[in-house]
Amino acid sequence: MSICKMTGIRNQIIISACMYTGQLLLGFNTAWTGPIITKLRDLEQSPLPYLLTETEISLIASLMYVGAVPGPYIIGWLSNVKGRKPCLILGGFISIVSYVLLAAANNLAMLYIGRIFGGLGIGTIALVNLVYIGEIASTPIRGVLLTVVGIFTTLGAILLFAVGPFFSYRVSTYVGLGLAVIFTLSTLMIPESPIFYILRDDEDGLVKSLQILGRLDDKKKLYDVKDEFKSGDTKMDWIELFTLKTNRRALIIGVTINIFQHTSGVMAVLFFSGDIFEMAGSSINSDISMIIIGGFQLFGSLVASVFIEKYGRKTLLIISTLTCSISMLSLGLYFYLDNVQQLGIENVAWLPLVILIIFFIGYDSGLGIIPIVLIGEMFTSNVRSKGSAVALTFAWIAGFLISTAFGILVENFGGHAAFWLFSCSSACAFLFTVFFIPETKGKSLLEIQKYLNKS
Repeated sequence: MSICKMTGIRNQIIISACMYTGQLLLGFNTAWTGPIITKLRDLEQSPLPYLLTETEISLIASLMYVGAVPGPYIIGWLSNVKGRKPCLILGGFISIVSYVLLAAANNLAMLYIGRIFGGLGIGTIALVNLVYIGEIASTPIRGVLLTVVGIFTTLGAILLFAVGPFFSYRVSTYVGLGLAVIFTLSTLMIPESPIFYILRDDEDGLVKSLQILGRLDDKKKLYDVKDEFKSGDTKMDWIELFTLKTNRRALIIGVTINIFQHTSGVMAVLFFSGDIFEMAGSSINSDISMIIIGGFQLFGSLVASVFIEKYGRKTLLIISTLTCSISMLSLGLYFYLDNVQQLGIENVAWLPLVILIIFFIGYDSGLGIIPIVLIGEMFTSNVRSKGSAVALTFAWIAGFLISTAFGILVENFGGHAAFWLFSCSSACAFLFTVFFIPETKGKSLLEIQKYLNKS
């Protein structure tokens, strides 16, 4: 490998590291309600002068998804008009506004608005990060760089679990504000994506970007498929998303697996993790349990990053979905036996923690990361942001519904019903992976398009 390419690979890693601070923010924001909900139930710790109802608390958790839904459509268009970099800066700024509102909150409306802005911010960052990293990365390391996105998302949640239970509401929220500021400053130092310069017919910008990335050899390849990248007509891009066979197949795969990702129950478990351990009567403190789970989430993410290029996306996803299904089935059985007061169940009060550890190792080693990798790899470049937006929108709607419904299911049918529903969802994801998801390991973006075009 030439010195230029080695320098380029190093630069790609450094640039991706700047983007990973956004994933830290995403993980922190997503898990924020886990330890914060317990503070909102305690007048001495809550920033509000009154206690909230269970419905209001559930909305604080799930309104993040409401904010996340519209962002990608605005940003998807803006990223092709103004560039990926300005959109990342905007996402960071919106996140700053979100945490300022949450930190200053003294009424329920400020909490709601802060969470909606938080969703809008991470919706922007989640989408553009995927598009941007997928476009700057060389083929041999693209899968690893996209997989590490999941690792840093997990690290963000671990940071929240390490801070939230032991510090006040406002201190915990200020940490999130600090992450938002760091990410926004980081985005100022990155180059624009070479694909954006193709879209804008800016050859000088393209050459400069490719030089930084050590990918000058790819210039001819990009120009050979220039028409594929061109995005002069937004309306036509939307039409191509649904009519072009490769994009249509990518959309079906991306939407379906991302819905399964959220209906696996992971967000409900994160949002209500403290409540779950209290329901189970766990013998281990819920705050310590969340930190332990976070550590094993990181382990699962590391497993994915190590093995994704060796064994491929599909194999890891098959193992992951099967593990998630079995673990949720087991957790549902525990709660069912506890509900019918089966003698002896109190002697294994540690079991929910063990089951959730297995669940999160399985989830973060495949189902939590690979859907992100797939939607960053499968669409043609002119519709990638739009396809990613649609896939993420359906995922967030599913997440909103499942998080809102979790409390209703537990209250009316018992915890076992909720976890068995999650188990069925993961089982469906297993079958979908086996029969419909292609292997993209080692394939360039153009090769993936050719594969999806096959009948």
